[in-house]
Amino acid sequence: QVQLVESGGGLVQPGGSLRLSCAASGTIFTTYAMAWYRQAPGERRELVASVTPGGSTNYADSVKDRFTISRDNAQKTLYLQMNSLKPDDTAVYYCNGRTPTLPWGQGTQVTVSS
Repeated sequence: QVQLVESGGGLVQPGGSLRLSCAASGTIFTTYAMAWYRQAPGERRELVASVTPGGSTNYADSVKDRFTISRDNAQKTLYLQMNSLKPDDTAVYYCNGRTPTLPWGQGTQVTVSS
């Protein structure tokens, strides 16, 4: 069974940067389009960015030109480089398939505040 473990979150000031990681167990990672999602308090979970097995990417308008999604298929790890962070980026961040059918991990908290 696939397990997803997110890490790299924390408290950062506006304008700062963080790099999130998602370690995936199991063999299907290399064939899945993967994605990062986030959920702010009282809000629905939303798609932030996605990447195909070949590396093609898509981003939500709210993070375009600030966030970069990437993947290392050999290490079965998904990344999210977040730059120019804003308070509105505060949320718990999760990884999953682009179609989120995998078991959700615990997520990693990102707090952007001065």
